[in-house]
Amino acid sequence: MATYDVPQEQRLSPRIVVGVSGSLDSLAALHRAVAEARRRPAADMAEVVAVLAWQPPGGEYAQSRYPCPELLDAARSEARRRLLAALDDAFAGIDPGVPLRAELVRGDITEALLACADRSEDLLVVGSGGGWLRRCLRRRVAARLLRRAACPVLVVPKPELQRELERAGSWLPGWLSFAKRPAPLLPEAAARPVGTV
Repeated sequence: MATYDVPQEQRLSPRIVVGVSGSLDSLAALHRAVAEARRRPAADMAEVVAVLAWQPPGGEYAQSRYPCPELLDAARSEARRRLLAALDDAFAGIDPGVPLRAELVRGDITEALLACADRSEDLLVVGSGGGWLRRCLRRRVAARLLRRAACPVLVVPKPELQRELERAGSWLPGWLSFAKRPAPLLPEAAARPVGTV
């Protein structure tokens, strides 16, 4: 079982803890967390804590049975890269205007977020979840957080862009070979090379 220890010096100011994975849902949640921090008065400015939880390949059990430090370091580096890429995608290198701290936590996302947002004055912000296959295969993080959190939980709905992309695609996952393919951008006649009939 992983341990989740957040240093005491980081627990002084109000916090808005947001789960980040790099998905459109999590980027919408990150933007909403920053907007919530901006709404607060300057004297009570909340710190936004972006949390990405990661696990070793094969999970903690596989790592304890067959430890591989090189693989663990590679997984940690990839998680750090994903977190920094998500922050870059969200803000494009521009200062969000609020105190922002990125946390990389090893373990289950639900337990990591609960450990980071453990005070009643904290606010926990998460996206509404992935597609139907992901929801079927594992319990939704938002539902687990709503049941167990000691602080208010804000579940951000899917962004409009994600809903449009889902409407334009098929209800079948894209990795199935017979899934609906998107229409070409150009009509077939215009896509032919010049000089052909």
